[in-house]
Amino acid sequence: MNTSSLLTLLLILGLLSYYLGRKKSLAVSNGNRGQHRLHSLPDYYGYLVAVWCLLPALVVLLCWNMLNTPLITHAVSNSLPPEVHAVSPVNAGLVMGNVKRLVATRSIATETDPVQKAAAEKYLDLQAFSRIARTLVVLALAIGGFLYGWKRVNPQLRARNQVEQVIRGVMILCASIAILTTLGIILSVLFESLRFFHAVPVHEFLFGTHWSPQTAIRADQVGGSGSFGAIPLFVGTLLISAIALLVAVPLGLMAAIYLSEYATPRLRSIAKPALEILAGIPTVVYGFFAALTVAPLLRDLGGMAGLNVASESALAAGLVMGIMLIPFMSSLSDDVINAVPQSMRDGSYGMGATQSETIRQVIIPAALPGIVGAFLLAASRAIGETMIVVMAAGLSARLTVNPLEAVTTVTVQIVTLLTGDQEFDSPKTLAAFALGLTLFILTLILNIVALHIVRRYREQYE
Repeated sequence: MNTSSLLTLLLILGLLSYYLGRKKSLAVSNGNRGQHRLHSLPDYYGYLVAVWCLLPALVVLLCWNMLNTPLITHAVSNSLPPEVHAVSPVNAGLVMGNVKRLVATRSIATETDPVQKAAAEKYLDLQAFSRIARTLVVLALAIGGFLYGWKRVNPQLRARNQVEQVIRGVMILCASIAILTTLGIILSVLFESLRFFHAVPVHEFLFGTHWSPQTAIRADQVGGSGSFGAIPLFVGTLLISAIALLVAVPLGLMAAIYLSEYATPRLRSIAKPALEILAGIPTVVYGFFAALTVAPLLRDLGGMAGLNVASESALAAGLVMGIMLIPFMSSLSDDVINAVPQSMRDGSYGMGATQSETIRQVIIPAALPGIVGAFLLAASRAIGETMIVVMAAGLSARLTVNPLEAVTTVTVQIVTLLTGDQEFDSPKTLAAFALGLTLFILTLILNIVALHIVRRYREQYE
């Protein structure tokens, strides 16, 4: 039985367990009239029996599916003739790759190599045996769990407490998965970055002013020695992000203030969804708009003003990115401004303040933590943007703060370094992980500074 059919059968058994557990709780309490004798509501007894039926079976099913393929592959690999392993471990891996291909395509009969054909047949036999054994074990656990839970149903059983403990455990598990995933991402980037810093000194990477990661992959090839000074990338990232935020923050905040304080309900119901449509436009469309419309327009306007504007410039990418970030700033700021209690507005008006004074001196300070959060979200979105920069700002790593010239960003270089077939033992590829780690640290510092500002303001305001 395949996994989907087994899950369907388990779901049916779970529903049946719930029904029978609830029915027995009513039976031991002499029907509906005796429910006061039960510690918990009848539904909780049904839930508890269903949990005993499903939880052990699902855990075993998950573990079985995770270990099934590696164990079968290991068993088949060990059964290969000694001469296959004698060549090299790589050769055995290639043979197992062909075996898996034969099994996946069901083309064992057309295989002429007897070793691979026999291994594929054994692989299929082990798969079939594992499938049967998995079905029997999982169903036995489900039925055994149901019988155990059903027999435990009695008026003194604290079913609600046990069900809530299970739910609490599931929530803790979900939170732990999120935390462990974050930790795994950090450690994976950190370990690869340490490998890079063994080849390239940290001070050269952090303070170098020339970025040219092209290197020779093999000793007999002719190639560059590689320059990994990341300062041009960080300057380009900050330059484009600053331009984008200079566009998005004032426009978004002013739009949020107007929609929440001045606009009529009818106009707000039309304008806010229309503004939020900008957040749903794919970034590649913004990139097309920047490359085909904004960049040529800026070049022509610069030419008329006597300025030399590159066809790919930080200004074009920053302006379009700022337009993209407006709904992030306006929507969140609008929500937090609307969350300010009306009593604070009424108190300000009662003291004789005008509407503009109330907005500047009462509403904005009260909503400042949320506005800072919106700013952080917009800043993180700007720092991590890639497609607009590729299409409008280019790939050249120049150390300049002139917004009229072409620059690049950290994220663009990460994509460039990891595109295509790469050798993960070369500094060129490992540089992507070092860039990611540095960008993560910079973003973390930005968040810490923002949290410090929010905490300081809250202590003063409260």
